[in-house]
Amino acid sequence: MSSRRSRQSSSASSRISDDQIIQLVSKLQQLLPELRSRRSAKASAGKVLQETCNYIRNLHKEVDDLSDRLSHLLSTIDADTPEAAIIRSLIM
Repeated sequence: MSSRRSRQSSSASSRISDDQIIQLVSKLQQLLPELRSRRSAKASAGKVLQETCNYIRNLHKEVDDLSDRLSHLLSTIDADTPEAAIIRSLIM
């Protein structure tokens, strides 16, 4: 019986309240450039989550594009130049 009670209390303590969800969605809205300008107008939680997913997806694309550009740049410069040394130091 005590095992069952401890499981119930631990699951209850790990639940997020509605107020906490509202606060987290509000914080997400403030982080998103697309929704940040609309601070006065509250977006729905679904809209904030959708925009968060889109924003993260776009960030991943940007990282991939920048990685490709950096790889191309590194492949076109001589490894013994000062520029290559600077780029290597920035990467590390």
